[in-house]
Amino acid sequence: MRLAGKSAIVTGAGQGFGEGIATLFAREGASVVVADINPKTAEKVARAIMAEGGRAVAVACDVSTDAGTEAMVRAALDRFGKLDIIVNNAGVTHVNKPCTEVTEEEFDRIMAVNVKALFWAAKHVVPIMQRQGGGVILTTASTAGIRPRPGLVWYNTSKGAAITATKALAIELAPFKIRVNCLCPVAGETPLLPAFMGGDTPELREKFRATVPLGRLSTPLDVARAALFLASDEAEFLTGVALEVDGGRCI
Repeated sequence: MRLAGKSAIVTGAGQGFGEGIATLFAREGASVVVADINPKTAEKVARAIMAEGGRAVAVACDVSTDAGTEAMVRAALDRFGKLDIIVNNAGVTHVNKPCTEVTEEEFDRIMAVNVKALFWAAKHVVPIMQRQGGGVILTTASTAGIRPRPGLVWYNTSKGAAITATKALAIELAPFKIRVNCLCPVAGETPLLPAFMGGDTPELREKFRATVPLGRLSTPLDVARAALFLASDEAEFLTGVALEVDGGRCI
């Protein structure tokens, strides 16, 4: 098992990419904090992991807040005794529409969940990993931060910030053996897909698929496999990487 003996937090783990990551991490031996703002979905995923013989605990929290982040980190330490990996996967978007039509409330929520949550995670997690002698911080960014789509300007902006934060943290934390990387998935089969597309019709899906050279959207398993590699010791010499999980979308 590639994560045997490791303790991990996965945020936004109640569905989509986060559920895929949490499930695969547990199958590979990690003890997982399933963190999500929705307590019902967090509990559902944690129960499914435990039903397979894995170790998991569900934590309902808002990762854009100091208190929410502290709660999930405390759960990892209380239940598993340490924290080796955090996956900052929770994310939100606005519906695909002109930049001037996005409300201030939408903008603030996007920046809080997609960017400020990274600030709170660093505040709480970095000191722990420094004391432990290392660790892994992994963020789900997006191809939107590399090759933006029209109609998603402020979401694109937040993911560009996530990529820059990854690289900046990587260089600052390298002396402490803390590796910091991010994933850049193309649009995937998750509950956020209709918002990215501005609807959900066969025509819109085909339009999005047509932009991916390999001919399909991403899946939670695609992203989970990439996350597993970057979180594992196999990637011990990789830091500051923005890995495109995109079927060639960013070429």
